[in-house]
Amino acid sequence: MQPANRATVITPSQTLAIDAKAKQLKAAGEDVIGLAAGEPDFDTPEHIKAAAMGALEAGFTKYTPSSGIPELRQAIAEKLKADNDLDYEPSQIIVNCGAKHSCFNAMLAVLNEGDEVIIPAPYWLSYPEMVRMAGGEPYIVETTPETGYKLTPEQLRENISPGTKMLILNSPSNPTGSVYTETELVELAEIALEEQIYILSDEIYEKLVYGDAEHTSIAAFTDTTLANTIVVNGFSKSYAMTGWRLGYLAAPKEIAKAVDSIQSHSTSNPTSFAQKGALAALKGPQECVEEMRQKFDERRRRMFELLKNMPSVGVVEPLGAFYMLADISAFGLDSSTFCSQLLEKEKVALVPGVAFGNDRTVRMSFATDLENIEKALGRFARFCQSLR
Repeated sequence: MQPANRATVITPSQTLAIDAKAKQLKAAGEDVIGLAAGEPDFDTPEHIKAAAMGALEAGFTKYTPSSGIPELRQAIAEKLKADNDLDYEPSQIIVNCGAKHSCFNAMLAVLNEGDEVIIPAPYWLSYPEMVRMAGGEPYIVETTPETGYKLTPEQLRENISPGTKMLILNSPSNPTGSVYTETELVELAEIALEEQIYILSDEIYEKLVYGDAEHTSIAAFTDTTLANTIVVNGFSKSYAMTGWRLGYLAAPKEIAKAVDSIQSHSTSNPTSFAQKGALAALKGPQECVEEMRQKFDERRRRMFELLKNMPSVGVVEPLGAFYMLADISAFGLDSSTFCSQLLEKEKVALVPGVAFGNDRTVRMSFATDLENIEKALGRFARFCQSLR
């Protein structure tokens, strides 16, 4: 018996693989510092947990509508208007099992066999695999440190073909921490409209921006842009709810209807009581989000300071999310070998950049405390010194 072709063309998540290896070493008594996993190290805020526990106690444990409970979809529509200046009806909001699920459902709803999807690299490692599983063809466009790892209008125009159906944008970005400016987004949106391609805008890190950076949704510029864009967001990063598996998308009516149909035949609905927690996240106090953002910012600044002073290591300051890419190409190792040897010799877990389409780099997360960052970067520097 052989698995389906779609299962053989995808690769397992290297992020989870590295994290699993680090945990295995820890369990064996090794002093491992993990900077690989992409989740906040904070607990879910108490009022959110209380809302979910209250729902359980009240017996709110049955099926819900496939696209989520009406009050949550309404709250998301209100949030998108207040925070992002986006006008959606609740019927255009689909709640599902995480932003990852939102991205995958959107691709299933839009892509036909062989459709090309432009993905700027470095990219979140699941995008190309999702495109393949949905029957599309990922078309990777490499970005550079000189542009802050951001896709330029010229690159977009040059790489659109008659087969292009979608552009994926992730701002703030995993793994680069790049944040597109309003001017940059306007230029990209104009090209996408002119060429009549969909934009999948992954905005899961929107609350985690730093310095003078501001998050802008590419869907917000005109009604035409709104009709051409699928916005993806969720609760995992901003509210430290990674294990809750709740995300959402907002889309043109025909796409939202298609996603609803797809979801009704796959997951049936998002977890009932978790939706009550998500409702509390949106409707409750937001100070918890700002407190986490400030802690992340403090860690970001320290990690960047340490990296930029290391000989032969290149780094672009991230203005969003909680990741940093370090260019390690000067040491003559591919990123997988570099990470494997670093974990073995110095017990520091990073993710090889090849997983994100850039073998010159490694990704490290500052979603851990300052003490761990200091220790890990000290070991990282020692390892780099040993390679010179």
